[in-house]
Parts: sequence; structure tokens; C-alpha cells
Amino acid sequence: MASDFRLKESLPELTEQIVATYTADDSINHLGHCPLPSYEAVVNILVDLKDILYPGYRRHTNLHAGNIRYHVGGLVDSLHDQLTVQIGRALQHEHRVKQKHDDCVDQIDFEAKGQAMTIELLKRIVKLRKTLATDVEAAFAGDPACQTTDEIVFCYPGFEAITVYRIAHELVQLDVPFIPRMMTEWAHQQTGIDIHPGATIGDYFFIDHGTGVVIGETCEIGRHVKLYQGVTLGALSFPTDADGQLIRGQKRHPTIEDNVVVYANATILGGRTVVGRDSVIGSSVWITRSVSPGTTVVLEKPQLRVRGSEESKDGSHPELNYQI
Repeated sequence: MASDFRLKESLPELTEQIVATYTADDSINHLGHCPLPSYEAVVNILVDLKDILYPGYRRHTNLHAGNIRYHVGGLVDSLHDQLTVQIGRALQHEHRVKQKHDDCVDQIDFEAKGQAMTIELLKRIVKLRKTLATDVEAAFAGDPACQTTDEIVFCYPGFEAITVYRIAHELVQLDVPFIPRMMTEWAHQQTGIDIHPGATIGDYFFIDHGTGVVIGETCEIGRHVKLYQGVTLGALSFPTDADGQLIRGQKRHPTIEDNVVVYANATILGGRTVVGRDSVIGSSVWITRSVSPGTTVVLEKPQLRVRGSEESKDGSHPELNYQI
């Protein structure tokens, strides 16, 4: 059945109704001549950075000693230009929001600031590679299903999320607005792992399986820490001021010290909560107070009620052999 073209006559009116909602006090539009950072460009920046961090694993696989310098040089040059523009846009937008003005003409050269921050980030790539190498080592040592370190770089969503987090965290330390969250939320979409770029995470970090892991902004995680899927390191409550507005900038998320393992679906909450070094947190536990070093925390042994052929003749029910 053919479309009724007469119905299209209402489209201009519908358009006017929609456009009328784009008011000055509307918090979900951005109209004007000052562009925001480009989501597509930020994702492309991540792809280029990972090409430098892991040469030979990503888009370009025929790399060798004869062409690696040319390859990296081209990427560094491109990243300089892309990051300078995107960071400049982010800085300008943050300034406009804080100053509450819509004027796109500023006395500040935001692109120059963006270039300085870009150069500093590029200087940190050497350190990033060293840290990420420890994360690969932790994954290989911590997962008996892993046959080679190549498998980690190619396949592990936990390592993908950690990579993006570590890049974004460097930008947070440089006071770059917006872009770090854009990066980690993209990784969240890709992996199901939500790491706030403001969190502080030590080296030799491993997230096994990974789906559903949440790490909050003010988390502090030490060295040689291992998390399993579904772990939440979150806030216990959100303090408010006299006007009922959220108080920002306080520590809301837990501290996990060195050599801690947190098993699947455990929830650890609160800015004052500290899990001491060398501790083991069992599956599905709920923790809102500190745990002393060297402690193992598990649920009481649960019981299964099995009906049918597996039920014993005397009416008793086999218990779950619960081990970590």
C-alpha cells in the first residue's frame, strides 16, 4: 500500500513544534558557533593511541624495524593535531559553562592550551606502555585459561577497559575536561566495564571476565589487585548541602590496598571503607566497613534445595560445596 503523501503536509508544523523546545534554558541542546568535542574524533584518537601502545596488534600488522619509526611518527603527528583541536574545544566549552556566557570570542587561546596538554600526554606514552605491560603480566599470571600474552591484548575486555582508563586518567591529571569521560564511557559501551577516569589504580591490575564491573571516581586501588565480573566499588551515600544539592569533590568510594582479590558480584561501598592488603573478598558479599589486612570475607555456606531425581531418598538435600 502506497504512503499517503498528504500526511507529509503536517511535517513543517511538527518541525516548528520541535524547534520551539530548543530554548535558552534547555539543558539538552547545544546551539551556537562554538563546537563541542567530536565523539567520533575522540574514538579515533583512542584507536590511534592504541596503535602506538600496541604496535602490530591493531590496524597495521606488517610492522618491522624498517618501518616502525615512520608508522609511529605519522600517528604522533596526527594525534598532535587531533588532540590539540579536541582538547581546545573541551576547554573552551568548560570555560563558557563556568562563566555562563554564550560568546564564542574569548581572550584565552584555548587551542594553545590544548596543544600544551597534548604534548604532555604524548610525553607520557612511554610511561603508559610500561604500566600497561604490568597489566598484561597480571592477566597472564592470573588466568590459567590464557595461553599467550597476545591473547590478552587481542581478546580481553578487561584489558581493553584498563587501557582506555589509563589513557583517560592521564588526561584527568592534566585537567582536561569532558574527553576523559567520553573515552571511558565508550569503553563501557564496548566492554560492559565502567571505570571512572578519576579513579586511582596501581600497576599489575587485572579484571577477569569483566562484565558489570563498576569502579567509582574516588576509588583508590593499589598494586596487584584482581577483580572478577560484577564487582562494584561504589559510594555508600551522597552527602548534600543545606540546599539539598550534592556535595562534590569528596571521597565517596572505597580504598583497595595491595594484593587484594575481589570475587564475582561483591559490592564494596563507602569513602571510608578500606580493604586491607592481602585480603580476599568472596563472591556476592556486601561490605560497607573496613576490612583488616590479611582477611578473608565470605558468605555463610548456602544450601541448595534440589527436587527430582537428585533428591536423596531420606528427604535430605545435597549442600552446595561453596569454595572460592
